[in-house]
Amino acid sequence: MTGLAVCSGAVNSIKALWETRIKRNKDDLQKQRDLRDKAAVGRLKGEWEDRITLNKLRERIVTEDGRVILRIQKEEWKTLPDALVQLTEVQEWQLHRTGLQKIPRFIASFEQLIVIDLSRNAITEIPKEIGKLTRLRELLLSFNCVDSVPEELGNCESLEKLELAKNQELDQLPEQLSNLKKLYHLDLSMNLFTEIPDCVVSLPALEWLDMGSNQLQNLPEDIDRMEKLHTLWLQRNELEHLPDNITRMRSLDTLVLSSNRLKDIPKLMDCMTNLRFVNFRDNPLSCDVSLPEAKADVPEEEDDREMFGREFMHLYINESRKRESQATFMSVLNVELEEVCETPPAPLS
Repeated sequence: MTGLAVCSGAVNSIKALWETRIKRNKDDLQKQRDLRDKAAVGRLKGEWEDRITLNKLRERIVTEDGRVILRIQKEEWKTLPDALVQLTEVQEWQLHRTGLQKIPRFIASFEQLIVIDLSRNAITEIPKEIGKLTRLRELLLSFNCVDSVPEELGNCESLEKLELAKNQELDQLPEQLSNLKKLYHLDLSMNLFTEIPDCVVSLPALEWLDMGSNQLQNLPEDIDRMEKLHTLWLQRNELEHLPDNITRMRSLDTLVLSSNRLKDIPKLMDCMTNLRFVNFRDNPLSCDVSLPEAKADVPEEEDDREMFGREFMHLYINESRKRESQATFMSVLNVELEEVCETPPAPLS
């Protein structure tokens, strides 16, 4: 009887062990099925979300002047979804006031892009992949939070217009940007530049430059290298003098220098007959010059503008020359008087 009891107990133990293993296997299989089902549901859900997002993006695509444009304004898009890669036929991005925080690295897939306009967002970085866009003509990133520009941007050989106004922390540019042989329009206003970058002076096609509201203290002595520049905005900086070579800028016709620290106007600027508009308003100029009263048929605002324009410049330079001439005359006269006084009188005979 004892043998049978032991045998029966062993069988029960084995049976219990197998039942436990079978249950564990069933549970594992069920977990695997649940995970597969969950993953399948997740994929299905992801696919549906991508489709919904893609349809949402397609609704914001318009065609104007033969261009395919993605236009989103005043909607919250902090990031651009991967689904956007399926719309590589888009030639222009226009996303304003969306809160966009970064430009996706998959932007390199959009080889047809001609214009990227992401002004007034929260972008902190320009990805180096942007250098792959060799057809890009305009990059507009004003009013963002960009603090540096990648050197790869210099590979965008078709770039004609670059706007980086009011990014606040921006204070330098990579020298590789001098490779942008077609860039004619550059806006760097409202940043922290203390000098005009050499790569900017080296741009061969530059015609329009705005560096107003920076911290410029001096202009480059070789500023005349910008041979095609016709418009130069330098208002609200810390300039105390202008280099003589500015008078050799033959294409320059608009020069704005208001709200700086200029004490004088270079006399050679009197020969800049090509200069149509110049503004010296709100500078501590040493000479006090007043223009004749305006004619009755001249609007007041036009006369006010002219007060710091070409006529003002010419009058100032003439007044400066007169004062310099008078100072020279007085200096010579004083020397002559001193010589007379030092000569002993002739003895009386």
